Amino acid sequence: MKCMYCGSLESKVIDSRQSEDGTSIRRRRECMNCGKRFTTYETVETTPILVVKSDGTRQVFDPNKLKNGIIKACEKRPVPLWKIDALVEDIQKSIHNSLAQEVSAKQIGEMVMTGLKDIDEVAYVRFASVYRQFKDISTFMKELKKMQKEN
Repeated sequence: MKCMYCGSLESKVIDSRQSEDGTSIRRRRECMNCGKRFTTYETVETTPILVVKSDGTRQVFDPNKLKNGIIKACEKRPVPLWKIDALVEDIQKSIHNSLAQEVSAKQIGEMVMTGLKDIDEVAYVRFASVYRQFKDISTFMKELKKMQKEN
């Protein structure tokens, strides 16, 4: 590690500690050349995952945007926030574990619908109505009948 004071590449680690949130390691170092001490942080390198929208545009995957969409579907429903957080975390893990650098918005939407179906059926129908762009009441009824058959 290059010393920030003299530029030397020789340093020794004096102390290592995990950060409070567990996402990095804090290392206290001492330069072998000038003797000054400095701190470095070691973190896991992540590559951004891009979401491919239906129109072909791409944007960086944002778990907060996903969470907000799920919260909107669950509005005024007896769904605790921890269930929404767990669903977002499951989807996020699934996307990262796929090792793909790009994921379609359709795939994410299907994962949300699968999760919401288990959490709250009304929230599921709300999300489906926006995600599948229900045009009229007949499309809405088809989805409801499909749900009844599955139960």
